[in-house]
Amino acid sequence: MLVNVHDFEAVAAARLSQPAYDYYRGGARDELSLRRNRQAFADYAVHYKVLAGVKEVDLSTSVLGMPVSMPILAAPTAFHGMADSGAEAASARAVTAEGSLFILSTLSNTPIEEVVQQASGPVLFQLYVYKDRGVTRELVQRAQAAGARALVLTVDAPVLAVREKDTRNRFTLPPGLVLANLTGTGKETLDGGGLDTYVQRHLDPGLSFQDLEWLVQQTDLPVVVKGVVRPDDALQAAKIGARAVVVSNHGGRQLDHAPATLHCVARVRQALDPGVEVWMDGGVRRGADALLACCLGARVVLVGRPLLWGLAAAGETGVRQVFQTLRAELIEAMLLTGCSRLDQLSPDLVERL
Repeated sequence: MLVNVHDFEAVAAARLSQPAYDYYRGGARDELSLRRNRQAFADYAVHYKVLAGVKEVDLSTSVLGMPVSMPILAAPTAFHGMADSGAEAASARAVTAEGSLFILSTLSNTPIEEVVQQASGPVLFQLYVYKDRGVTRELVQRAQAAGARALVLTVDAPVLAVREKDTRNRFTLPPGLVLANLTGTGKETLDGGGLDTYVQRHLDPGLSFQDLEWLVQQTDLPVVVKGVVRPDDALQAAKIGARAVVVSNHGGRQLDHAPATLHCVARVRQALDPGVEVWMDGGVRRGADALLACCLGARVVLVGRPLLWGLAAAGETGVRQVFQTLRAELIEAMLLTGCSRLDQLSPDLVERL
């Protein structure tokens, strides 16, 4: 019986190839930041209210003006085709059917046009900046034409950190899977090499705030900056025009000594104008994890690996079940905390131990 996200991972591990499972679950080098992300949630206690008279819980909120049914969204993750033949289209259908929001990775196996068409709710497009700015501009234009509602610029991957599981597995895409959003650019596959080789060849390691300014000028879509852990970086991004920042360390897959993202949320939130949204990802495995993040100042959290475990375990249905499980856990945590709405979650409810 699949009771929680960890159960879905166990099923996924049995069904995935070892290279695919290791790619999804692995982190950089010694995987310190990967573990820190998860361990951080144990560093806080919730000082719950009693006799609060809470009978029902409303989890609804909005991001960038778009309504969502709960503060748990789908993080951008690459290569869903390794988990299920339905790939990103199945994931997007499931997530949006649950009233949430799907963020599509540049490195997806399904083109953005198909994903947006099949989703029943908002799809955002995660963007890497290529050395060839023409490729980047084309991706932006395609995303906007397809109906993406915002761009999520990843800024914490100027180079790809070594993920030693992938190195040992000599990870590359299985036959038949392509980088669908890059079809027509001459960069459709990993060319038989690894992802690190692809990133080194094509992505711009010299990304700067000037490039963020360039991107904001290229589009009318809201721009979200993903990969921030410092308040000063968040503030500079907001000054240039970012509508939201994602407190993220790339799921522990980049700098291995990065801080746990949960520990960074409060300082980033305090540094920004209230009109700039703060999102968070990294280590979220329970509905109560979302409650903690929201108490500390996050508007929403993003989940990546849990979605992939659901997809690998049971396809589109599995993704829906993962989001339903997280929703039920969050409702339970809200009731036990004595809060009926997300705007009642505040820092005074939590204590760092």
